[in-house]
Amino acid sequence: MAFTPLHDRVLVERVESEEKTAGGLIIPDSAKEKPAEGLVVAVGAGAKDEDGERIAMDVKEGDKILFGKWSGTEVTVDGKELLIMKESDILGIIS
Repeated sequence: MAFTPLHDRVLVERVESEEKTAGGLIIPDSAKEKPAEGLVVAVGAGAKDEDGERIAMDVKEGDKILFGKWSGTEVTVDGKELLIMKESDILGIIS
């Protein structure tokens, strides 16, 4: 990858949502919402505290995460549609 996020930023690839409901109904493209789940592609080195020490990131490459619906900024890197967001925009890690 030719992109490395700075500070406490994270590069995320969206994970596509299911095309069927639990009851078996097919969801048309026009009714789908953008998923709020993604895979971490790259992470920055972490923010610095008041003393100039790095604050370790809680996420790492390969983590599956949950983030807010309006979180991040859409970017295109190597032809892929990705999101770049601050670590604080991430709501949790899905295990």
